[in-house]
Amino acid sequence: MEKMNLNVVKSFIGKNVNLHLKDGSVIINVRIENLARDEFDGKLVLNCTPFRKKGILRIPIKNVVWAETLDPLLFTTFREEA
Repeated sequence: MEKMNLNVVKSFIGKNVNLHLKDGSVIINVRIENLARDEFDGKLVLNCTPFRKKGILRIPIKNVVWAETLDPLLFTTFREEA
């Protein structure tokens, strides 16, 4: 398990992951879109998109302990029924 830093975060950009936070909670199945600075306090945040949801989650990097990558085949073989 590695501590989250800029190099680790950059390797996860564009991938679907489960984010494990310091408080013990897990944010499941989000795609890390990019890394940005918060406009108000200047802290680094992850911009993430939840699977099948609209909107962006902004999670400070210092709150993330580690990220678990998900198998990309899970998303390509799933077919939505109308």
